[in-house]
Amino acid sequence: MPRVSIDRMRALCLLAASLTLLPLAGAAPAPWYQWRSAGSTRDVCAQTSPGSGWTRSDGPFVDAGCSRPLRLIRL
Repeated sequence: MPRVSIDRMRALCLLAASLTLLPLAGAAPAPWYQWRSAGSTRDVCAQTSPGSGWTRSDGPFVDAGCSRPLRLIRL
């Protein structure tokens, strides 16, 4: 059985790790949503819920000001 050099083994491990992590390279940032307080008419723009008592009222948006709608492509 042939012996594999250390350098070749490292190269194979690096290739395997690169191929494993490749799908993560195309990840996009989380969208922004407008959240409305249940206790008042106050709205905030956030990527996640500000806490209990808040409901998502609009979105998704591209920016932190909730002014540019995110265009979703359905396949």
